[in-house]
Amino acid sequence: MPVVPILVEVLRGSLVESAHRASVVVSDAEGRVRLGLGDTARAVFPRSAVKIVQALPLVESGAADAYGFGAQELALAAASHNGEDWHVATAAAMLARAHRSEADLECGAHWPARQEDCGRLHVAGLKPGALHNNCSGKHAGFVCYACHAGIDPKGYTAVDHPVQQAAKAALEDVFGAVLEAESCGIDGCSIPTWAIPLKNLAHGFARFGAGVDVTPQRGRAMRRIRQAVAAEPFMVAGTGRFDTKIMEALRERAFTKTGAEGVFCAALPEVGLGVALKIDDGATRAAEVVMASLIDR
Repeated sequence: MPVVPILVEVLRGSLVESAHRASVVVSDAEGRVRLGLGDTARAVFPRSAVKIVQALPLVESGAADAYGFGAQELALAAASHNGEDWHVATAAAMLARAHRSEADLECGAHWPARQEDCGRLHVAGLKPGALHNNCSGKHAGFVCYACHAGIDPKGYTAVDHPVQQAAKAALEDVFGAVLEAESCGIDGCSIPTWAIPLKNLAHGFARFGAGVDVTPQRGRAMRRIRQAVAAEPFMVAGTGRFDTKIMEALRERAFTKTGAEGVFCAALPEVGLGVALKIDDGATRAAEVVMASLIDR
């Protein structure tokens, strides 16, 4: 069993108060591991970290063009957003283009991430809806993909629904992993999530950043999504969030995406690398520190 090293220590004064173990893989687009720490073959649920890949069918099918989606909409389709007003309005507008509404979303509702936004809803006597869910952009993309393809979007979160089958096929292609039933779980927003080895995630993100070893159509879709998130980093996360701050600073030089339970992935096209990491105890604070350190390195 590989030893998983402590990569992050939290100090109070001169003493270590907490520590976080992590596994990390940095890969190039040819699959060569440039840095491997801990259990690099470990299969993890990337959760929201792979939304850029799940958004590929939306672009490749022609749905994004049919509904006139620009950088804002495509960035939101790859987002784990704060539920701020701009996020909510954009998700609603995406659905409206397909003559659908919030009622078609199957992600469930939760309060916005920031207290300020929760407070405004409360003062107005309102409760959050599915549009406030951090995954509403991805789900709006799923609904729009289905409508454009002539598929009934009802039940689109089920593993055997054509929408999820298309998303699964994209994941298998980009990450070079066969996704079997035993590697499937249910994500927090109700869609299937598939466990994928860290080394495959890093290699896939390097390929996504470079757009290599894919069909011309997929390469164009990857480039369009990369450009969208770089142009609209606020839509990917929101005020004060790590992913938004990094991409506001680096734009097309870096795409980073948090998952859940300490998973973080990145594509660094300028240097041709992909990154995947997992914090053993699931701490986001540690995942952000490790990702920031890797990008700086």
